[in-house]
Parts: sequence; structure tokens; C-alpha cells
Amino acid sequence: MRELMRKVVVFFSTIFLLTTMASVSFADGHGKKILFSIKGPGSGNPFWASVTKGAEEEAKKLGVKLILIAPPQEGDVQAQINQVEDQLAKGVDAIALAPGDPNAFAPIVDDAIKSGVPVVFVDTKGINEGVTFIGTNNKNGAALAAKFICDKTPKGSDVAVLTGIESQSTALLRRDGAVAGLKACGLNLVATQTAEWDTAKGRSVTESIILKNPNIKAIFASNDNMGLGAIQALKDADMNDVVVVGFDATPDAAKSILDGGMTATIAQFSYNMGAYGVKYALELANGGSIDINIDTGTQLVTTENAKDFK
Repeated sequence: MRELMRKVVVFFSTIFLLTTMASVSFADGHGKKILFSIKGPGSGNPFWASVTKGAEEEAKKLGVKLILIAPPQEGDVQAQINQVEDQLAKGVDAIALAPGDPNAFAPIVDDAIKSGVPVVFVDTKGINEGVTFIGTNNKNGAALAAKFICDKTPKGSDVAVLTGIESQSTALLRRDGAVAGLKACGLNLVATQTAEWDTAKGRSVTESIILKNPNIKAIFASNDNMGLGAIQALKDADMNDVVVVGFDATPDAAKSILDGGMTATIAQFSYNMGAYGVKYALELANGGSIDINIDTGTQLVTTENAKDFK
């Protein structure tokens, strides 16, 4: 009889232990659905490919179910909104969101939070009060690029800025940081034009700029795609002495720097954006609290360290 009672106690103790372990595992991430919405597909865009990789690897490590979505092309805000609303209707535990248009997403974010689904912004800061932003200090990064251009370019020289999609805070902050820095050191800003983050548009916009300003000495491109497009336009015009600085430190940009194309770029750690987006969205889903700003850092990339970013 005593042996039977001992076995019963052991059996129920084991069941209790397994149940406790399962609940701890669940709290750590298992069973949680994290929606991660990025602004554009990773295919063809090294930046979003890196964000995706960071998110997927962190989700695997934490044991969460990651639902990663992207519109067919960057700038298709309505498609991104439709995707997010569809997943919200199906049910998720938290959202990491890189909003294509912060104003358009504001009511969706408010509704999600009111329904108990916490949100973090990744890469692009939204306008909703009290929502954590995970990403680069874009204004400081652009100022770093401007300082490099100032150091490489004679005072009074003609310079230009290529901006991204100007409904996005990322584009505006990089534009403002670069413009302020270039003007402060006495350079002559002859053009500030959008090329919407796109390589082909970066090429065509640069062609237009250099046609009107043949003495241009430097270009700041708010991302590497546009910077690589600018390099193509300058090569076509046989203007090989123009300083071109990009932003993102993609592998293609690093290769261009090492090959003597782009002069420099600003690294932002896109992998960390993906990983931190998942990590901190899960923290909120589990009832935790996080800082309102989580800076993923910036770094100047030149021929001296470009090999580290290939």
C-alpha cells in the first residue's frame, strides 16, 4: 500500500513539474504570435533582407511564432495596411511595425493597443504617443555623413542630397541631419530631391542634378540604393571625382566602396532591428516594460572597414 502511495505521489509530482516547465516555456515565448510588418520585400533590398534575417533568427531562439509580412513593393502603404489589418483580425499577441506611412498607420496602432495588442515601431518612428521606437538615430547618422563630406570637400563647393519617401520620418530625419551639417560647414546645397529609396530613380534624379550643376563635388544619398544609382549616373557622365556617401552599409555598398565607387556609407545595424523588434515585442506581450527609445547604433564605413560589411 505504501509503495502504491509513493508511486501516486511521484506520478502527480512529475505531472506538476512538467506543467510548471511548460508554463515557464510558454511565458518565455512559446505559443506567442508576433506580427512583424516591414515596409518592403527583402528580395532585392539587402536592408530588409537583413531585418528579416534578424527577426527570424531571434524568433527561433525565443520560440515564438513569427508572422513576417511585407507589401509587394516599398511605398505600397495601402497593401501594408491591408496585410496588418488582416493579421490583427486573425489574432496576434504583439506587433513590430515598420510603418510605410506613420500617419496612415496611427489609428490602426491605437486600435491594436486598445484591444490589448502591444506595438513597437521598427526603423521608422510612428506618431503614436508612448510607443517604443527601435532603430537608428537617423538625424545623427546623417550628420555623421555630412561631417565626412565636409572634411573631404572644399568650402563653397556645390553638393546635393537625395532623399527617400518623404512621408516617412526616416527620410525626413536623414534629409534634415544632412542639410544642417552640409550648410554649417559652408558647402553650397544646390539640390535636395527625392529618389524614393530606389536605385533606378537615384540614377535618373542624379542625371538631372548634374545636368544643371556640372560642378557638383559631393552627394549624400539617404540610402545605399540611391547612392549606387548616383554612382552609375556619375560614371556615365565621366565624373569620377565626386564624393558619394550612402546610408545602410549594405553588402553592395561595401563592395562599391572597396572597388572605388561610393566613397563611404553609414552603417545602421538592420539585423539588430529585426532581432530587437521580436525580442521587445515579446517582452511587451508578456506584460513587461521597455525603454521608449532603443537605439541600434550608427557607424561610418569607408575603405578602412568596408570589408567588415560585405
